[in-house]
Amino acid sequence: MKLHRFTKWTVVAAVAISGSALVAVAPNAAAAPNDDRAAVWDRLARCESGGNWAANTGNGYYGGLQFNRSTWAAYGGERYNRYPHRASREQQIAIAQKVRDARGGYGAWPACSRKLGLPR
Repeated sequence: MKLHRFTKWTVVAAVAISGSALVAVAPNAAAAPNDDRAAVWDRLARCESGGNWAANTGNGYYGGLQFNRSTWAAYGGERYNRYPHRASREQQIAIAQKVRDARGGYGAWPACSRKLGLPR
């Protein structure tokens, strides 16, 4: 994902043309991870499974985010497929967001969340 920088004049021109006010964003906000962006989940998947969303190594954890079957089922993953590694990347992310929201952070992925500096 490519982030664009807006100068003060770009914002002024946009307001003048559209007549709408824009919400101000702190300069470093674009660099801070937004946990709803797919980029965070892709980084987590790279750490967990080498970014392989179809990972099944036989260790009891499946997919890009290395779900175990009981967590996958408990958060509704079986509506997509019985096994996480057979679900799409987007479906795995949808379930991961439910897990994260229910647990108040990325603690379900302890080593990688620590390594990536994500809130646990």
